[in-house]
Amino acid sequence: MNEQEFIAALKDHEGIIHKVCNMYQQDISLHEDLFQEIVYNAWKGIGSFRGDARFSTWLYRVALNTAISFYRREKRDRLAESHIGMETHFDPGNQSADPLQTLYHAIGELSRVDKALVMLYLEEYNYDEMSQLLGISPNLVAVRMSRIREKLRKIITHLKLQE
Repeated sequence: MNEQEFIAALKDHEGIIHKVCNMYQQDISLHEDLFQEIVYNAWKGIGSFRGDARFSTWLYRVALNTAISFYRREKRDRLAESHIGMETHFDPGNQSADPLQTLYHAIGELSRVDKALVMLYLEEYNYDEMSQLLGISPNLVAVRMSRIREKLRKIITHLKLQE
């Protein structure tokens, strides 16, 4: 894939990168940093794209791996700096909080792998595709998705009780 083909494919699938960034980073400046790092890693790794999978599938894998690494690094930096109030906080008592905000907050409380599974599910990937992207079996995807749904129900119920 040459540079122009890469840029065109990236523009066509830019939404994937934004979704991954939204899932892993709420701070706007760090969101932009993560976006740039994903694009950089995609360009750097374009040689590994063999075309036996869809470009979007390959890009998801690059984006998720980059986001997880970025998340770990950012979390480590935050602990080292130990500044209070650096993170944005969700106010469950806020009556204007919309259901989508509540759902994103609940998803934000999940583990990195669970977040990735939810995002892929929302993108309508089937369990086989999810398993290939994340390197786990389709049965494990099904089990985890069932557990994730239950976790999200509990988190959202807890948030509503706090209102």
